[in-house]
Amino acid sequence: MKRLASMIVMSEPSQTNPAPERPTPPPSSVGGFDAALEGELQAALGGLSEGELLNLPTSKVPASRLKTARASTRVGTVVRVQGEDVMVEFGPKSQGVCPLRQFETPPEPGAQVEFVIERLDAFEGLLILALPGASTKAPWEHLQVGQIVEARCVGMNKGGLDMEVAHHRAFMPAGQADIRHVEDISVFLGEKFPCMIIELRKEKGRMVLSRKAALGHERGKMRDKTLAELSPGQIRDATISSVQSFGAFADLGGVDGLIHVSDLAHERIKDPSEVVKVGDVVKVKVLRVDLAQKPPKISLSRKEVMQDPMAGKLEAIAAGETVSGRVTKLAEFGAFVEVAPGVEGLVHISEVSHDRIPSVDRALKVDQIVTAKVLSVDPARRRLSLSIKALADRPMSAKEAAAAKPQREDDAAMARLRAKFASNRPLKGGLA
Repeated sequence: MKRLASMIVMSEPSQTNPAPERPTPPPSSVGGFDAALEGELQAALGGLSEGELLNLPTSKVPASRLKTARASTRVGTVVRVQGEDVMVEFGPKSQGVCPLRQFETPPEPGAQVEFVIERLDAFEGLLILALPGASTKAPWEHLQVGQIVEARCVGMNKGGLDMEVAHHRAFMPAGQADIRHVEDISVFLGEKFPCMIIELRKEKGRMVLSRKAALGHERGKMRDKTLAELSPGQIRDATISSVQSFGAFADLGGVDGLIHVSDLAHERIKDPSEVVKVGDVVKVKVLRVDLAQKPPKISLSRKEVMQDPMAGKLEAIAAGETVSGRVTKLAEFGAFVEVAPGVEGLVHISEVSHDRIPSVDRALKVDQIVTAKVLSVDPARRRLSLSIKALADRPMSAKEAAAAKPQREDDAAMARLRAKFASNRPLKGGLA
């Protein structure tokens, strides 16, 4: 069973052992704190003090989740000791948890003990308890700038998130919630996640957290490992991190690679969002790795690891046969015709009509149904050449039309004249 104590410090210095190696905190420039961070905090606070900000009503949280228990005492029954927590029951529908460290000796199940109800953890549905006179907060000495801690988002206020770390209140500016922009930060409500302490002023009780810094720290370690292993030809899993008009960026593990729009799918697509979205996990093939670029330039292909839907279908089409299909796209050089689901052929502009046409749209329209003759099939290059004019009668030229024009039948007088002058005798009179 997972621990039910509110928050757990993930990395805590020891008084007897050397302090563990900690991530390097963000560079400081003004009074020990980063100037850019100070500006972000001031923008997030909007003129409010941190105390006022943390006490603002949260938004987008059901009212039932915002209820807090009054500071009162109640006698509860110890149910069991679970790890470092003491599970307590006040009734069939009222349970709570109290830190074991507050007891001199572990209590026995069934013992009746008086507890102070500090608050209600609405996300766990448990009352957070303490023994009278005891403190549930971890000492400030266990926290320091640059430390990675596990925090829970307990509310959303103006400018950011209301956080809790080991029973201490903290604040996270909206811009520190993720490496990339998050449109709606309410998605973090009630969630636990690692954060870096980027500012800690114990005399003011002020703690500022950054999930972005924690992710960046972890991403940096992953990046070095990934780049050391990466090579062209590898098949890897990647997570779509951004979708643009020219393609999609995919995270290989601390480093992004680009899947060009032409490498997203075998079929033609107008917009990469037609086939992928942010968060999708896809298999990709590494095409190129250029470590000389800053940042490294990595080219990926999704279609290289996908079965080509046209491969088997093209083999079933033979040159010379007649096919019907729908015009899907017009271009300067011709028209694309879909002859089967996922299978398109090209009718070159010279194969549209026997007449010379200035542009394809003079003879064809998108979604028009046409019949064409298959000129050639090239499965290796995924090409299918079609001709519409090959199935239409070619109009005769003027010369051919004149030659084909039927001659007038001779009457009897004309027949005698032809017979008379058809001989080889020399002509007389005025006839030459």
